[in-house]
Amino acid sequence: MKSDMSLNAKPSPVYSTLHQLGEVGLLIGQTFRNFFRKPWEAKIFLQQMEEIGVRSFPVVSLTAAFGGLVFGLQTYVAFHRYVGAGTEAYGGPVISLGLVKELIPILVGLMVTGRVGSAMAAEIGTMKITEQVDALFSLGADPNRYLVVPRTLASLIMLPVLTLYGDFIGVMGGFLYNVVMGVNRFVYWRNTLIYLELWDVATGLIKAVFFGIVIAIIGCWQGLRAEGGAEGVGRATTRTVVIASITILILNFFLSRMLPATLGQ
Repeated sequence: MKSDMSLNAKPSPVYSTLHQLGEVGLLIGQTFRNFFRKPWEAKIFLQQMEEIGVRSFPVVSLTAAFGGLVFGLQTYVAFHRYVGAGTEAYGGPVISLGLVKELIPILVGLMVTGRVGSAMAAEIGTMKITEQVDALFSLGADPNRYLVVPRTLASLIMLPVLTLYGDFIGVMGGFLYNVVMGVNRFVYWRNTLIYLELWDVATGLIKAVFFGIVIAIIGCWQGLRAEGGAEGVGRATTRTVVIASITILILNFFLSRMLPATLGQ
């Protein structure tokens, strides 16, 4: 009787967490090994580039524009209130630095998670419960190479592209707000160009690479382990957004801590 109860008992949260981390680790290892193995699924890769990159431009544009506007607003208020009237033009480096290193990479990562990561989990989860993934095995194809590798590679490439685009939109949004409020545009840009380094932009792009890997891996992982029909696909989609969003926020802190502030350090 006791043995039957022990067999039916649910695994502990610690065991479940370690088991899931092991699944993700194995998926990452297998995916990166398949990056360098032929044949490549070029058609699927190009489709994912379009889905992740081109179709995300509208949402990234709106997010970055209003992120830059609100960051410019708050920086203008802070300089005007606490430093003194006439010092608002010196907020340009603060606005640009905060946007390109922290705000834009995070916002782009979260937006793409909600738009693309959830779609990956739903698409692959539907294939899983309709036994299309098993059919790939039966045909001798590798589901990882066919499903996971193109999505991960496309996400790894397109997240930095979207982030760089978002940097431009966000910085221009902060600039436009300050100019409308009467800040001298030439002083604003002079200070920004003096203090903003290329490494600051590169830091945000490095973060975007990691965020892209996180989004694709978690989306594919949740899709491949989906079960239980439409309800299971819905759970996988929800878990993808929650887990990937939390992971991005945690990873951002550690990357900010690890990456040097300047290349001279």
